[in-house]
Amino acid sequence: MTETNEFKIEGRNAVIEAYRSGKPIDKLFIQDGLHDGPIQTILREAKKAGTDVRFVSGQRLDQMSETKKHQGVIAMAAAYEYAELEDLINKAKEKDEDTFFILLDGIEDTHNLGAIIRTANLAGAHGVIIPKHRACPLTATVAKASAGALAYTPVAKVTNLNKTMDQLKEIGMWFVCARMDAPEMYDVNMTGPIGLVIGNEGDGVSRLVAENCDMAASIPMVGDIDSLNASVSCGVLAYEIVRQRRGK
Repeated sequence: MTETNEFKIEGRNAVIEAYRSGKPIDKLFIQDGLHDGPIQTILREAKKAGTDVRFVSGQRLDQMSETKKHQGVIAMAAAYEYAELEDLINKAKEKDEDTFFILLDGIEDTHNLGAIIRTANLAGAHGVIIPKHRACPLTATVAKASAGALAYTPVAKVTNLNKTMDQLKEIGMWFVCARMDAPEMYDVNMTGPIGLVIGNEGDGVSRLVAENCDMAASIPMVGDIDSLNASVSCGVLAYEIVRQRRGK
């Protein structure tokens, strides 16, 4: 594992999933007077884990919250550990599956990053790769937006996305990015070891990264506007990869 970031985990589902995934939690702050089912579940997990539990006012939680959607519970994780690239490769090997990574070229919106991590988990991707620069870090808002998926989906932070792609090509991976003038995704073979590259919310995939991709695919557009949100584009393309892998 590489560098770590201390961060808050906010929201009931995110906290429950963090406990179930085995993430170490130092302190748990719960709003006074809450006794519903999810809170009881969190308290049971906290007791098993030996977490320091503190009951505080809703106003105190509001002051602590980064997302402003804490749902009466905030956990302080000891640290979030970025995965090494090798960890993602090994995850695919352990599952005896063709590698499937999602690479993010300049995603700067926390909600988009969280949603992409959630999509990566549900679509069976073995991890997400982000660059060190011009990219959103892993924050409490990202954890919240991922709906707990961050606890299960390894995220590797790399110095240079192009060099990482070259390294992965040496083990047989291919890379595809979205481009409006490319063939429709249904006509692009995205089976086998694949890396799906998603670009910046405004500018898309940078020129050098796009040139390093082996192929490009477009998403059919039949409405009055010509672009999708980055996380939505990721979801559409990721599930086309899922469909092709299943041979349907």
